Amino acid sequence: MAESFLTLMAVYAPEDQQRISVWYDGLQQAGFTGSQTPGLWHHVSLATFPLEAEDHALRLMQEAADRFAPPAVDIRHVGVMPGGRVLFAAPDMEPRLTALRRACAQGCSDRFPWLPHTTMLMDEPPVIGRALPTLMQSFQPIRATLDRLWLCAFWPTREIAMLPLKGRE
Repeated sequence: MAESFLTLMAVYAPEDQQRISVWYDGLQQAGFTGSQTPGLWHHVSLATFPLEAEDHALRLMQEAADRFAPPAVDIRHVGVMPGGRVLFAAPDMEPRLTALRRACAQGCSDRFPWLPHTTMLMDEPPVIGRALPTLMQSFQPIRATLDRLWLCAFWPTREIAMLPLKGRE
């Protein structure tokens, strides 16, 4: 399959990667493997772009990395996307996260309103329904930090750039 779009993501700090992996790994160990892209860092997608906008996305990414400090977020929610095919853990809407998203989404091609979330499982609705209780067995709200920006093309996954958030805002 040829690459079809770019995604600019905010990546959780290493210690938070481990805590979020407990939720994700619990689903995997229970047999819920899904169709989500394997091997990605746990993240919050900020914006998608067409492939031809790679230079634009890189410029937005660099500007945001220079401008913003790593935002702390409270992951307190579990949910299912409309259509029932995506199970996620979600941080609260937080002004610093929203400002980071706004800075990274200029000219993006997102088709739906933005909902910050971290995908736990993508599958058919009946499977998502069966997986929810498994996720809830290990899910505990946490305070986490998004400390890097990551730009990738999909599918297959092509890592383009990763930059630390090092600003003051």
